[in-house]
Amino acid sequence: MPFDYPTRQVIEQALLVFAALFPIVNPVGGAPVFLALTHGIASAERAQLARRVAVNAFVLVLASALAGGYVIEFFGLSVPVIQVGGGLLVCSVAWNLLRSEDTHAAVSVPAQSSEQLAARAFYPLTMPLTVGPGSIAVAITLGAAAPRTATGWALSALGTAAGAALLALSIYLPFRHAERLSRALGRTGTVVLLRLSAFILLCIGVQIVWSGVFTLLGTVPVFRAR
Repeated sequence: MPFDYPTRQVIEQALLVFAALFPIVNPVGGAPVFLALTHGIASAERAQLARRVAVNAFVLVLASALAGGYVIEFFGLSVPVIQVGGGLLVCSVAWNLLRSEDTHAAVSVPAQSSEQLAARAFYPLTMPLTVGPGSIAVAITLGAAAPRTATGWALSALGTAAGAALLALSIYLPFRHAERLSRALGRTGTVVLLRLSAFILLCIGVQIVWSGVFTLLGTVPVFRAR
């Protein structure tokens, strides 16, 4: 039975949001980084962190799509500036992971209270490592393309929420089972995968910074194409 128009619009928007953001978020590649940054805490606490990261990611993506454009306009910011600042944060974390002699020792976390874990779940685990400036910029762009009619905007918002929920689930599952993946790979395999993931993360950070810088340079008269 074919879907009616409103249902089809919601499904298409959900799939668009998920397909646009999943490659950027890359939760499978981020799982080893998540495991390294949560080394030293109990499995139950790591599972709790995975849930909180997934929920934070859902809220952040949805808020960016629905209100991100208005927020950055209120503060007089621009998407390229957010890309440069956030990209530098991503590069910093990735560089620390790459240059550490013992990755686990360099990022191990002592026992923390639930409040401290909640704070860590947002920064740096959710932002900028999982939902970084690139993801936020894409979410803002998708939100800006939403219809301006009340019905069209409501259907677009519903589809965006569904897509963000799918993305959150795709984040939770690899993060929740990152420890199993580590045991399957062994210590050497985990270190290799983590180094590779950290290098890719560094490259992503550089790409985000460059995208922001390139756009900003385009606003300078001397750099504009003639």
